[in-house]
Amino acid sequence: MIANRMLLAAILSLISSSVLLAQTDTVTTHSFTLEECIQYAYKHQTDVLNADIDQKIADAKVKETIGIGLPQISGNATFQDFLKIPTSLIPSEIFGGTPGTFTPVQFGVKYQSSTGIDVSQLLFDGSYIVGLQASKTFKELSQRAFTRTKIETNVAVRKAYYMVLVNNEQLDLLNANISQLEEQLKQTKALNENGFAEKIDVDRLNVLYNNLITERENIKRLLALGNQMLKFQIGMPVEHTLIVEGKIADVNLADTEEVVLDTTAYKSRIEYSLSQTQIKLNELDLKRYKSQYLPSLAAFGSGAYQFQSNNFSQLYDNRFPTVVVGLQLNVPIFSGFQKANRVAQAKLALQKSNNDLFQVKNYINLEIKSSATNFRNSIASLNNQRANLNLANEILRVSKIKYEQGVGSSIEVTQAQTSLKEAENNYINALYDALVNKVNLDKASGKINE
Repeated sequence: MIANRMLLAAILSLISSSVLLAQTDTVTTHSFTLEECIQYAYKHQTDVLNADIDQKIADAKVKETIGIGLPQISGNATFQDFLKIPTSLIPSEIFGGTPGTFTPVQFGVKYQSSTGIDVSQLLFDGSYIVGLQASKTFKELSQRAFTRTKIETNVAVRKAYYMVLVNNEQLDLLNANISQLEEQLKQTKALNENGFAEKIDVDRLNVLYNNLITERENIKRLLALGNQMLKFQIGMPVEHTLIVEGKIADVNLADTEEVVLDTTAYKSRIEYSLSQTQIKLNELDLKRYKSQYLPSLAAFGSGAYQFQSNNFSQLYDNRFPTVVVGLQLNVPIFSGFQKANRVAQAKLALQKSNNDLFQVKNYINLEIKSSATNFRNSIASLNNQRANLNLANEILRVSKIKYEQGVGSSIEVTQAQTSLKEAENNYINALYDALVNKVNLDKASGKINE
């Protein structure tokens, strides 16, 4: 019976472990398309998360500024024990004494206490009104900075994703190349065994085959590294498993003739919007300094109870109320030209921000043209390398037929095989360049918004 129970417990333990492992695999294995990678990054990438926190900080800053214009209420309470009651000197003649002399008199009691409440309300302050406008613009700036972070993350994820796709494409080409070389090596060995091919022909193919195997292992390691980089870019824990869906064929590489340069594309760039927002902030800053020449008005009020007694036990038996209300007007008259110099500095800062906006516009237009040129060149190179790859495959096919029919040499086959490998590498490099330049062009022209 005990043995049966132990066996049952062991089976249940194994079942539980299997279920737990299955659940863990479900949690840590992800199969993502490009868009899913981007959306995952928006929710998990550290820079995006911090930019979102900055938005919340800006929102709290706006509320803090608004709070300056709301009623300010504070309470207070005091307790005093006069170990020595203050003494004052009173002319003695008041008490019928000798003129010219003074009599020490103590005013007050040993114990004093008070409780009260103070209230103030800002009625008018030009700086506060401008500060409210500036705080809202500051919030807008943080929102646009958040958008810029998402765009930068989007671009980084795309490039890392395309790197994985390109490595997969290169691995497929290598596998196909290795498969056909294995078959060719097998045939050449058979010919050698039957005396129709030399041993050196087999050796040459073996060298090529070994090189391809080594290169495939290198590509596999690069693929694993690229996968880790993609996980890093989207904010995924590196111990998770990420399966990249999609193929190179799914990526739309527009023809160079379809690239249209929009002269107003710079307006779509978040950097241009950020510069415009900075100008608004500097304008409000200038307005704030000018408003400091205006008077400010505030209302205040306070109420308190005073408690006094020489006997501590009777201190709070009697209370004496005090209530006061009033207005406080502050009129700036002269501040040593400080306000004038602050206004002058704000004007210069505004001038700089306008210059920066012009520079940003110029830079974006240059970036668009540069990216378009690089994209055109990369597409032309890609088309050329694709044609070379097809030509290399055809040369290898013809060389093998000639060799099999005895009208060609094994050296021709080896050279054709080497040329094919070189053409594949050139094609892969051109393919990745085209993909990266497409991302750069989309970013430069403002097509990648978030």
